[in-house]
Amino acid sequence: MDLLDWFSWLEEPIFTVGGEGVPWADLLGNIAAVATIALAMRRSVLTWPVQIAGSLLLIVASLSVNLGGNAARQVVIIVVGAYGWWRWTRRRRAGGAGGDGAVAVRFATTAERIGLLALLAVGTSAFALLLDALDASWAPWPDAYIFVGSLVAMLAQARGLVEFWFAWILVDVVGVPLAVSGGLLFSGAVYTVMFVMVLFGLRDWWRRGRQARAAAAAPAVPGPSRAPGAGTPSEGASL
Repeated sequence: MDLLDWFSWLEEPIFTVGGEGVPWADLLGNIAAVATIALAMRRSVLTWPVQIAGSLLLIVASLSVNLGGNAARQVVIIVVGAYGWWRWTRRRRAGGAGGDGAVAVRFATTAERIGLLALLAVGTSAFALLLDALDASWAPWPDAYIFVGSLVAMLAQARGLVEFWFAWILVDVVGVPLAVSGGLLFSGAVYTVMFVMVLFGLRDWWRRGRQARAAAAAPAVPGPSRAPGAGTPSEGASL
């Protein structure tokens, strides 16, 4: 028996929604996706290993039904997830955490915003043309946009940028109608829930980003001055 046969159960439907069979892989993958967003809202480093675990699950499920292209995409997501995990862990160790111990966030610079938009535009175009040439998708441009947009969002999240939430909003605006039109009602419903969570996450990160910007712009408060030759409070007369 092939090793992947052990995971064939992941493609077995567990229930149906609107006549659509929802396999274990989709159910568990969507649960991991919701958990990833929830942990990102809390700025928890755990958002990255959960993201990676969900992608590993989808790789196994895709390979078990010979969907190598889908598996390859998840490998890319795992690489970006590992990068984000490394950056957030490094920032925490270097003191880049907020007062609650979670990773501190900030607004992107103009150069970073331009770079992210350029990556989204160029990456989507290149990947869509590749999908179309290989006849690997029934909707190459929306498909490419969602995949590349997800990577852009993850890269921005890895840098602790508030704007990463906008990237997820742009992805969901296309992802929800695409899933519903493709008959994936369960995935469309999950994307809708995630869209609402993203809005709450954006509000929280936006508030924290403004606080960080205000703190950085505030003038330094000088400490109390002491007269020359004055000792410390403990340097009183000895007994």
